[in-house]
Amino acid sequence: MNDPMKGIVPLTFYEPGQVQRYATDTPALDQYGRRIDYLRVSLTDRCNMRCVYCMPAVGMQFAPRPELLTNEELLFVIRAAAAAGFRKLRLTGGEPTLRQDLIELIRAMKAIPGIEHIAMTTNALRLKKLAAPLKEAGLDRVNISIDSLDPQKFRTMTRGGNLDEVWAGIAAADAIGLRPIKLNAVVVRGMNDDEVIRLAGLTLIHPWEFRFIEVMPLTGVAGLADEGVVSSAELVARLSAHYGPLEELGHPASDPARIYRLPGGLGKIGFISSVSDPFCATCNRMRLTADGRLHLCLLRDNEVDLRAAVRSGASQAEVEQIIRHAVYIKPWGHGLPDGVRPTLRGMSELGG
Repeated sequence: MNDPMKGIVPLTFYEPGQVQRYATDTPALDQYGRRIDYLRVSLTDRCNMRCVYCMPAVGMQFAPRPELLTNEELLFVIRAAAAAGFRKLRLTGGEPTLRQDLIELIRAMKAIPGIEHIAMTTNALRLKKLAAPLKEAGLDRVNISIDSLDPQKFRTMTRGGNLDEVWAGIAAADAIGLRPIKLNAVVVRGMNDDEVIRLAGLTLIHPWEFRFIEVMPLTGVAGLADEGVVSSAELVARLSAHYGPLEELGHPASDPARIYRLPGGLGKIGFISSVSDPFCATCNRMRLTADGRLHLCLLRDNEVDLRAAVRSGASQAEVEQIIRHAVYIKPWGHGLPDGVRPTLRGMSELGG
């Protein structure tokens, strides 16, 4: 494999003349030939929960409002990204439902030529009220975080979350047709790994996909990851011992999850193994932070500053060229096996 850091340099803002010109008649490819067409868009770094694997208990510093992309700037960047070949958006946070004008933003995003699909990852605390208008505006589906089925444990892990409100949000999303419903649990040893059997059992009675995610060593919670990772292989073994052999459904090229089904299940089980079994070879995504940086790899610090380009008066065509350049220099994968850990941003700034 080529050097994973080939072509990567600390990036802030490229003047248009410093970026080589890329063809605009084909979708953007990185230097390894991967088509990058999935943009995870963080709408805010703020959240109405404080999950243990996402934020430290104290000391969070949020970006000042003037540093965040305005609605107009955000839509400008997404139009440039769509011109570069991005087809799928996932709205994240922090908690994306805290973004003002969310409904209008989604409606405007869905109208952008080239944008085919918009999903959202949410904690569902506000979803009971928002599910119907979100669907009407053009949102296609949701992923919902639910790390425990025990109300007190859920409150502890989220530092104050209300499980009843999450269930109400799930029910509203399912009823209005924001499907397929995908539920996410970050599995932390000694906190909720004893609930894996119960959580997976939801797929026996619902046509949902339940996804188990390994805790990641991002800024603010890196210490938790040192002892807290429960590998996907261990989870598969536990579930197989309890339910019987899992049916392997494969690994869709554009999906980070390895997909299985419990015997007799209506839904599916997914395992996202960023630490123990990374999926870098099929990665098709980049992240746009709420303050306007393209973050090239979740577990690396490399970024390109699009906000600076927009606020300096760059045209959409010039921003498209910067995005294509950022795609081209996207690293092959993370450096965890070599001891490289991200230090720049926490999960609440990147949205997973």
